[in-house]
Amino acid sequence: MRVVLDVNVWVSALISRLGAPARIVAHWQAEEFEVAISPAILRELDRVLNYPRLQEHYHLPEKQVQGFLRLVTRQATEVAPSQPIHAIERDSTDNRHLECALAAGAEVIVSADRHLLELGQYEGVQILTSAGFLALLQLQGQHSSLERGRPCMSC
Repeated sequence: MRVVLDVNVWVSALISRLGAPARIVAHWQAEEFEVAISPAILRELDRVLNYPRLQEHYHLPEKQVQGFLRLVTRQATEVAPSQPIHAIERDSTDNRHLECALAAGAEVIVSADRHLLELGQYEGVQILTSAGFLALLQLQGQHSSLERGRPCMSC
């Protein structure tokens, strides 16, 4: 499965190792799904992680921020969207996630952004919260265990 993670998910994963976004990143690092990212999303992630207010509040060491950015850059599949999308007028940066998802052939966008979540889906791409995506991963894991001959406890 190919997924686009919103910048808010990446940032939350770095800030707190205990939340749903951090668990999503851990599943990604375990290669349970593929993440697609675009140059525009990478630039936004870099910009947000270097916000003075974010730095003052969470005291993220520069080394940690740069290491996280390297991880994302190295392990995510970078795509170059060619078609601009203007589906969300109230916050045009949200459209970059839609563009990336369509260019990558992604099945899901994971976000905490209400403008994206209000869409629910866009041209066949589901838009889920972090909790919703974790539930989807769990469901897929249960069904893949059936394929391996193990019983699914919730089926």
